[in-house]
Amino acid sequence: MDGKRTVCVTGASGYIGSWLVMRLLERRYHVRATIKDPGNEKVKHLLELANASTHLTLWKADLDEESSYDDAFQGCEGVFHVAAPMELLFQDQATKEDTESATILNGLLNVMRSCSKTKTLKRFIYTSTTGTIIMQPQPPLHEYTENLWSDVDFCYDSKMHGWKYLAAKTVAEKAAWKYAEENGIDMVTVHPSLVFGHFITPYRGYSIDIAISLYTKDKAAMASLKCLNGTSIVHLDDVCNAHIYLFEHPLAKGRYICSTHTLNIFEIAHSLSLKYPDRDITTEFETLDKSLKIVPCSSEKLLGIGFEFSHKNKGENWVVCFFTSLLKRTNISR
Repeated sequence: MDGKRTVCVTGASGYIGSWLVMRLLERRYHVRATIKDPGNEKVKHLLELANASTHLTLWKADLDEESSYDDAFQGCEGVFHVAAPMELLFQDQATKEDTESATILNGLLNVMRSCSKTKTLKRFIYTSTTGTIIMQPQPPLHEYTENLWSDVDFCYDSKMHGWKYLAAKTVAEKAAWKYAEENGIDMVTVHPSLVFGHFITPYRGYSIDIAISLYTKDKAAMASLKCLNGTSIVHLDDVCNAHIYLFEHPLAKGRYICSTHTLNIFEIAHSLSLKYPDRDITTEFETLDKSLKIVPCSSEKLLGIGFEFSHKNKGENWVVCFFTSLLKRTNISR
């Protein structure tokens, strides 16, 4: 890497965005980080990253504002669109009209319109989710692949955990592919499953709160954890490395699932309870079926172009190691 390439990361102060900025800076990219309020204390961690003093600049931008990203994108070879309003995960009531006019859709199209205005852009990397793939009335027999699209009507009818967010992300991604095709944008989408991994933000993210609920006993987070049993998961570092790999790879094209494991709450809880008997780890979960059939998300397409996961096989399951390290680091009274 010659240190002269310039890219932009939206949602740069968030859980995934911050780690992605860190990895890009390590590779000597010049990074433009877009943030709603660059003066907020919550972005201080970005300025303290290695190479930030010479290779990082903060730019004010808002998903709800048309042309808000124009200046930040000018001169960029790549745009990593990570930003998304996570509050939709916690909203239960919505109509189709609400979802189709949500910030996820309008914000994505605002970002892409700004991409269309720059002459230097080579590739647009959009952080989607396996949630735009796996919500099916009848799951496939063996695995989920990038050829599938979540059924939005099924989301509305079933109202599963996070259904509004999943429906909005599906609607938005389909609109993004249409816009990219009509406007000649080289777009690649990354589809992480549930993301776990250590955070560098000054606050905990959604998945961290879920993970520590095994011993904090937070009711809302515990409900989410139970809903996610059997869900495919992936390490944060692998997600960010996949973003960069797909930006750099000349043959990358289309949608790419990024996932390595499945979340088995019973195994994790049992392992933690043996290691830390004094922490009163929850090991029994009402209404959960231990014999649940798990349909994995396949990362075969991503592996097929040469990507290698760093956290797929590392002795003891990294998922258990992650939960263990969180327990060691987090002192939260219940």
